[in-house]
Amino acid sequence: MPAGRPTLYCLELADFICDRIATGESVRGICGDPDMPNAGTVFEWLSKHKEFAERYARAREQQAEKYASEIIAIADENPTCIVPDPDGGTSTRVDAAAIQRNKLRVDARKWIACKLLPKVYGDRIQQELTGADGGPVQFVARSILDKPE
Repeated sequence: MPAGRPTLYCLELADFICDRIATGESVRGICGDPDMPNAGTVFEWLSKHKEFAERYARAREQQAEKYASEIIAIADENPTCIVPDPDGGTSTRVDAAAIQRNKLRVDARKWIACKLLPKVYGDRIQQELTGADGGPVQFVARSILDKPE
């Protein structure tokens, strides 16, 4: 087998890449391994191989679901630390730094889940258009030849 990174598409390698994506790895991280194709090659495969594009899309959906489930686990953590007391004992206290780190971890996972599956995890924005006093919108067609009232 020739030395270097693989560049030829094969279903086994495509499935392996998609499995790693589904577990939370990025294409860039996967393609950083010396035995993996470079990211440009993988993105080229997406446009050339329909079955790979479909598997890749499913892997990204699974990745979003993984991040969403991690959010619950992180939010349920009880970050505490043991600190020495002046009398020589120890006490357990809430770890404010760990709380901030967990908030960052949750926010990062919410952001990526929203980007990967916007219909499921994205913010739902709904606009409602109403007329005067909440009534129906009234449309009036006027000619440019009409005189202003």
